[in-house]
Amino acid sequence: MGRGRLIALEGIDGSGKTTQARLLADAARDPTSVTVTAEPGATPLGARLRTLLLDPALPPVSGRTEALLLAADRAEHVATVVAPALAAGRWVVTDRFSGSTLAYQGHGRGLEIDELRRLVLWATGGIEPDLSILVDVVPAEARRRRGAAGADRLEALGEDFHDRVRRGYLALAAEDPAHWVVIDGMGSVADVADRLQGAVIERLGPLPGAIP
Repeated sequence: MGRGRLIALEGIDGSGKTTQARLLADAARDPTSVTVTAEPGATPLGARLRTLLLDPALPPVSGRTEALLLAADRAEHVATVVAPALAAGRWVVTDRFSGSTLAYQGHGRGLEIDELRRLVLWATGGIEPDLSILVDVVPAEARRRRGAAGADRLEALGEDFHDRVRRGYLALAAEDPAHWVVIDGMGSVADVADRLQGAVIERLGPLPGAIP
């Protein structure tokens, strides 16, 4: 059995990528053929790191500390979830991966992109997505979808921050069109799912055990 495929859904908070990750996995007939996961927080360690990173009741951390905590989450995520699934031949659909660090901590926070790339590559042990899918919506629409209640530390940042992150994502996709695709996140959930799943089929072929 060959290595599975890694698909990362990316986008600003409120873009709908979490819903689309689940729908993409649901397109496979055999649920054991696809692993659905997310960052940060998919592991016991990651859940604690997520609290440190995002709980607005806790003291804020510096940009570099934020990037290092996310790298630790990703290293554990890869070691215990992503790499074993890929090695077993399963496809992995993850809600966020390396692109999030470059967009949020790089373009959003203003940290050096090349330094973050090296950190990300080290944390993942060289594992990179076969396809990163940007579910693109404007910050005002994402904020409307999220609502005002219960915003975490990053979600609560101003629209200027989320606009920088969105533009960062678009720049990442433009720099590497062989491994990125941009999907319009506007419209109904079903319409976005059709566009997204069509892009996966075009780039990687159908998910294993996909429903005809």
